[in-house]
Amino acid sequence: MVAVFNKELLSWYLITLKLKETVEAGIPNLQETATSTRSLTLLEQPQKQQQQPPLSESRYILTNGSRDNVEEVSNPSDSEWVISIREKLEQACQDDAASSWAKLCIYRIPQCLREGDEKAYIPQIVSLGPYHHSRKRLRNMDRHKWRSLHQILKRTNQDVKLYLNSIKELEEKARGCYEGSITLSSNEFVEMMVLDGCFILELFRGTAEGFNQLGYSRNDPVFAMRGFMHSIQRDMIMLENQLPLFILDRLIGLQIGEPDQKGLVAKLVLRFFDPLMPTDEPLGKNDRNKLESSLEYATTFDPLSDQCGLHCLDVFRRSLLRTGPQPSPRIWIKKWSHAARVADKRRQQLIHCVTELRESGIKFKKRKTDRFWDIKFKKGILRIPRLLIHDGTKSLFLNLIAFEQCHLDCSNDITSYVIFMDNLINSPEDVGYLHYFGIIEHWLGNDAEVADLFNRLCQEVVFDINDSYLSRLSEQVNQYYNHRWNAWRASLKHNYFNNPWAIISFVAAVVLLLLTSAQTFYGVYGYYRTRY
Repeated sequence: MVAVFNKELLSWYLITLKLKETVEAGIPNLQETATSTRSLTLLEQPQKQQQQPPLSESRYILTNGSRDNVEEVSNPSDSEWVISIREKLEQACQDDAASSWAKLCIYRIPQCLREGDEKAYIPQIVSLGPYHHSRKRLRNMDRHKWRSLHQILKRTNQDVKLYLNSIKELEEKARGCYEGSITLSSNEFVEMMVLDGCFILELFRGTAEGFNQLGYSRNDPVFAMRGFMHSIQRDMIMLENQLPLFILDRLIGLQIGEPDQKGLVAKLVLRFFDPLMPTDEPLGKNDRNKLESSLEYATTFDPLSDQCGLHCLDVFRRSLLRTGPQPSPRIWIKKWSHAARVADKRRQQLIHCVTELRESGIKFKKRKTDRFWDIKFKKGILRIPRLLIHDGTKSLFLNLIAFEQCHLDCSNDITSYVIFMDNLINSPEDVGYLHYFGIIEHWLGNDAEVADLFNRLCQEVVFDINDSYLSRLSEQVNQYYNHRWNAWRASLKHNYFNNPWAIISFVAAVVLLLLTSAQTFYGVYGYYRTRY
């Protein structure tokens, strides 16, 4: 057994030696092959460098300190990196297409504006459109959206496929209205447009015609005129929570049998969002006639016109401005700021605050008009229309300002008005003074909250002070403020004519001074007369 075992070990030992000799004999051939390959690589290297695509990267390692032994080590991830960059460039080329920007009208709020009050831009109850479609806490309203669609189909005896096919035709146009790419598939996007659009129209028509007429119960949790409706209105007026107006026009056109009609939705928008109006000044017949006769512009806002708005927020803004403020030539503002567009709060000063203007003799009076932005100044009197401030005013103004900041074909009239009021109001005392004259009415806790509201509305707003419709008026106010005689007269009135007793004392002092002067005059006159 031992002999046999030793013989097997000997056989394995001989096999191992044979393999070792074979491997050692093949190594020189491999080295020669590698050397020749490297030589060929160095000879072809200039040609390869000319054919190399840009952004490629190579690393050279010097072996034994000699340039002759150069080994090229390529990064295996270079090709994937270049491919990813090219894909991003292709996407940028698609995003830069002129057609995509021309349709854009529903924007994401810039981060610089969100930092002020993010809650004012994000819906709290219902999501409309793709931006907040995936929020879990807003999905509770989805079942009510399906209820509205079911009620429409039941009331009109129509098939849902009619709505889906019709909106499918407008899908590409609707996608172009939103900023950035929408990750929803074609079917998901069309379903969302139909569902959200029908929900909006049911709210509009229910407010105008009555929800009972549409088939809803008087105890309905959503489709009824309750306090819950006010929160829904606040969500529906937000910039990120909009649907294109032509989608709503098509959906209501299908319901009434006129798919190509336009303008009816804009009329319903004004009726639905009327409670959010920042003014409710009641006008008598004489005041309304004066208002109509004082219009300086030929065109007025017509909600039934073909070009009546881009979405609900745009329609609401147009209705606020109506005829629209007419900008005046702006030259004087240049001495306030040398920058064309600035975000610095210190350089957005259009006018002094109420307290300072009062010291210069400027008076404040309420102007009877339902156009809250129509401010006038004449003969030292600043006439400002009544402004109603409620718990939804902040969100409303912030979204209107954001739309004016984002949309290129949009004036800055609301922004100009808010900044003007922000300049007027620096303290609760300023609010109290305007409230005393009926210029500001608010449902907030105290005057300090109103002052804080205006001071925070335009913190990060980029505003062109040379492009404000109130620039000429501000120039007139500041010229009056800088006149010293006006300040002296105001100081005299404030110190000596602020109450009846002060007036009596002043008159008595003047009379006493006159009598004393007369007595002195006659005393001196009598002395010289008797002497000569």
